[in-house]
Amino acid sequence: MDIRFDNRVAIVTGAGIGLGRSYALHLASRGARVVVNDIGGSMDGSGRSEMPAQKVVDEIKTLGAEAIANYSDISTNEGAGDIVKTAVDAYGTVDILINSAGILRDKSLAKMDLKDFEKVLAVHLLGTVYMTKAVYPIMAEKNYGRIVNTTSAAGLYGNFGQSNYGAAKMGIVGFMNTIKHEGKKHNILINTVAPIAATRMGEGVYPAAVLSALKPELIAVLVSYLSSENCSVSGEIIAAGGGYYAKVQVVESPGVRFKPTDTVTPEMIAEKFSDITNMEGAVHFDSAIEEVITMFRHLL
Repeated sequence: MDIRFDNRVAIVTGAGIGLGRSYALHLASRGARVVVNDIGGSMDGSGRSEMPAQKVVDEIKTLGAEAIANYSDISTNEGAGDIVKTAVDAYGTVDILINSAGILRDKSLAKMDLKDFEKVLAVHLLGTVYMTKAVYPIMAEKNYGRIVNTTSAAGLYGNFGQSNYGAAKMGIVGFMNTIKHEGKKHNILINTVAPIAATRMGEGVYPAAVLSALKPELIAVLVSYLSSENCSVSGEIIAAGGGYYAKVQVVESPGVRFKPTDTVTPEMIAEKFSDITNMEGAVHFDSAIEEVITMFRHLL
């Protein structure tokens, strides 16, 4: 079973470098026509250059595939709209969206300028929202779409000095959790990867001894699968790096139930807190409704 993207059109944001570049090249190598989006800025989002995106387009064309560059900023609704317009004008549609663009402005919250907090949210979280909103009606009309978002261990588990980045990356998970329900009737599947790779963002974070094993191509194969017709899942979070792939899931402990007629006190919570936080028998809920129904059962 070959996974191919012939006659499919993909948009990859942040595709001028690092993981985004690997995604664009891998999709193109399997037949996709790719819109390579990148503003060509530095890691903190400053500066502009058309060179990174155009260089990737040139690489794709040497493969005998089709690609076009776009240099718009995903952190604005107008920029996202322009990227999608580029795809539609050049190729007539959009089948695949890979939300990969990102920046870093790391500092502890006490030392961080809130403008840096807001900018990181604008690129990562709102950029994902703007891009998804822009492609959604196209995908809904054709009853087909694949969207792959990017989260991070910093959002899933936390990391010192990255409150802005962590908040944005966990926000992306919450966004996906709702779009998986809304997109289902239109055959729009949305999933999220939590990658670890030897990229510009990772070079200052991961030990030099392991960087050679953290090949971006090992993330690209996962993203290509999630972008394909062969993928039938939606709402999944997959951690990946160095050949490791694993599902990440939010779960809830069985908890403790007091009677609705009990007068619950802080002391009672303290006494039962180890039981409340005991994760043995923890369960995952597919929707907020499922969780609420479970909570309500002992009230009825």
